[in-house]
Amino acid sequence: MSDTTANRRQRVQSAETGMSVLKALARLGGDASLTAIAAEVDENAAKVHRYLLSLVQEGMVAQNIATQHYHLGPESVRIGLAALRQCDPVRMGEIALLRLRESLQVTCFIAVMGNLGPTVLRIEEPSLPVTVNMRAGSVLPWLWSASGQAFLAFSDDADIRAKAQAEFDAGNEEQRSMLAGPDPVARLCRQVKEQGCAIVIDTLLRGISAVAAPIFDARGRVVAVLTALGASNGFDARPGGKVCPQVMHEAAAISHAMGFGPG
Repeated sequence: MSDTTANRRQRVQSAETGMSVLKALARLGGDASLTAIAAEVDENAAKVHRYLLSLVQEGMVAQNIATQHYHLGPESVRIGLAALRQCDPVRMGEIALLRLRESLQVTCFIAVMGNLGPTVLRIEEPSLPVTVNMRAGSVLPWLWSASGQAFLAFSDDADIRAKAQAEFDAGNEEQRSMLAGPDPVARLCRQVKEQGCAIVIDTLLRGISAVAAPIFDARGRVVAVLTALGASNGFDARPGGKVCPQVMHEAAAISHAMGFGPG
């Protein structure tokens, strides 16, 4: 191995170690002692200390003189803010949407919260789509659509709960019978949370079933919903069936890309 190649490899390894230290600090909440960081990356403290000094020089890390703890520095903050500005769930979910459509061969879409309620923004249909009156810009109900139920269940917004209750009160007898029992809206929310996704069968459209899972941002807020729908006679809408796990997996992957969950 030539000296040039060896030096290049050493620089790459140093960069990887530096990034490991920085990511460890982020996982520890952005503020931690040298001992904790070293334990997190499974390296000796002296080595980690050298990398921290370099990161401090670059403004990626800073040290609190009083506690001797290290925390994310101003350059890390700037990078984080730039990344957050790019966190568009529709754009970041495009590949997952296509992958889900091809895997399940069903219509898939991403909905966001609009002024009138859950609104379809990006939709992908298979080569032989099920004919449904669903297009970009369609506004969906809170209780009778899987997308609306996912927004409702995973949001703590009291205004959304009030709109859902008003929708229930205005529903016809057949619709209300689907959510029978005491406090039906709250019971529906508990069920959806337990499942990890919302499931509707012939509720919004006769002969159509759908599954929807929430997409979270870095703060844990529901910013979009990923939905798959198809003809009920060939659509496995069971919680442990073919569709639910894939929809939940893709929604979780988008959420992770948005900064949600552990680093």
